[in-house]
Amino acid sequence: MEELFLFLLSFIFVFVLYQIFVIRRAKKKKKSRQPIEVTYLIYKYHLDVDNIKYNQLLQLIALVSSFDIALIVTVVMNLSNFFLEIIGGFLLTFVTILLSYHLVYLFYKKKGMIKNEL
Repeated sequence: MEELFLFLLSFIFVFVLYQIFVIRRAKKKKKSRQPIEVTYLIYKYHLDVDNIKYNQLLQLIALVSSFDIALIVTVVMNLSNFFLEIIGGFLLTFVTILLSYHLVYLFYKKKGMIKNEL
């Protein structure tokens, strides 16, 4: 039960911070202040930003990033050894981020929002 509370608390906390500091800034200056997650999706998966709703993309990125961070915090806080916390957190961060943004790519691919690769 404590793990669920930790997960929910960290998810909400990170989501609110993400909304305040990243999403609000990105909405004001659409092209010039693009979040790094959007840039990653454009260059790695050829996301067609012209055909998608930019605010929807920002909200999806906020949800995915908040979930990732909350999951990593919950797992790392439940490890007993400091060395395992550092190594586990490092590895889990990369795996979780790559997997979650691949799922975002699959979501937009299913909607047909990916540019054709040549």
